[in-house]
Amino acid sequence: MSTTSSITPCRKPLSGTSFIGLENSIVNELVRVLFVSSTSTIRNTLVQPIHGTTFVAIVISDVSYISPAQLNIERVYEQNRLIAQKKDASGALESAPVPAAATQGKPRLLLMGQRRSGKSSISSVVFHKMPPNETLFLESTARVQKDSMHSFMDFQVWDFPGQVDFLDPTFDLDAIFGEIGALIWVIDAQDDYLEAINRLNSTILNLQPTYPNINIEVFIHKVDGLSDDYKLDIQRDIMQRIQDELSDHGVENAPINFHLTSIYNHSIFEAFSKVIQKLIPHLPTLEALLNDLCRSCRFEKAYLFDVLSKIYIATDSSPVDMPSYEICSDYIDVIVDVAEIYGWPRSDEYIESLEGEPWNKKLEDQVACLDAESAIVLTDMKRPIMLREVNKYLALVAIMREGSFEKMPLVTMNVETVADGLTKVFEITKQRNMVS
Repeated sequence: MSTTSSITPCRKPLSGTSFIGLENSIVNELVRVLFVSSTSTIRNTLVQPIHGTTFVAIVISDVSYISPAQLNIERVYEQNRLIAQKKDASGALESAPVPAAATQGKPRLLLMGQRRSGKSSISSVVFHKMPPNETLFLESTARVQKDSMHSFMDFQVWDFPGQVDFLDPTFDLDAIFGEIGALIWVIDAQDDYLEAINRLNSTILNLQPTYPNINIEVFIHKVDGLSDDYKLDIQRDIMQRIQDELSDHGVENAPINFHLTSIYNHSIFEAFSKVIQKLIPHLPTLEALLNDLCRSCRFEKAYLFDVLSKIYIATDSSPVDMPSYEICSDYIDVIVDVAEIYGWPRSDEYIESLEGEPWNKKLEDQVACLDAESAIVLTDMKRPIMLREVNKYLALVAIMREGSFEKMPLVTMNVETVADGLTKVFEITKQRNMVS
């Protein structure tokens, strides 16, 4: 369940927006993102090709829009309002207060589980880039650790100590679960997990009546030293035990997802990618853009990565291939390391000297691309990999087919157009979240 704020309407009509080198499906997708889940109708839409360039002009009336994420938020607010009514002894019908702007639009990920199950290690490796071997020296969490992540989407990560019973009446459940994005329950696969399963079931049964829309993700952790067959046996056993007990208490089809994870490989990033994707209101639009790009440029696979955490927030509809994901993730590390070496801040005097004689131009007019762009060819598979920075938080990484360099100018133009479209999607979402 996402707590991303609602999308406000575009007050001015769009005209003269140019999308070059892409087929109409991509153009239509870029248009649709501006009006997704609209409660109104578009009065006039003009898509006209002129000299190989598609121009889109749209005129709409001044009306309101509701996104799917906003519908979830409305359910949360209604949930909180009913809770407040039950607590009101006088029975007065007063609405629960709307979350403040500082927390609105910031989904909260709760890391819970038994002691020494690996919660702090997961948070440190994924969000703080700590080497996995150094997590051996982490101390047990004694209090709730709250981290605010500022990336393509601001969210919070709360790490709960395993010995704390947060269902105790002294805790304010509304403060913990009221603005939740996902509850991540970590189970140590190499330890006796029966108590962890019992606590998880108890948590679900206590929260289900009040917070039925909570998204629960179970990380079956520390599976790196286990065989593939044993991993699957443990996963089936945990799933069966949880589902049987919930069914005995009348809870059917609870929204629970299971992931096999380890901090010593990319499985933990893959799991978090699937968790974060459920918090993005425009995920179908992003996936549609990547699908059109793969079809137009004959890409085997395309990922939209969060550079800081190496979580992919969107990909095309083809199955995720773990080796290709690992290669793309490592490629981002190389580019980031190179950028840290050569991306040193320039003084104003140095910039003025570069913009002076003999060029007499601004730096942005002297370079072909302001964002990072790179391409390599894997010698073993002879497949090029292309990276294109979308903004300072996001990077588009695509695995091309063998021999794709022959059409590199067209590929570059299409990737540039899609990168601009992705930037507009996140800019519009951010502006509307700030207004709402």
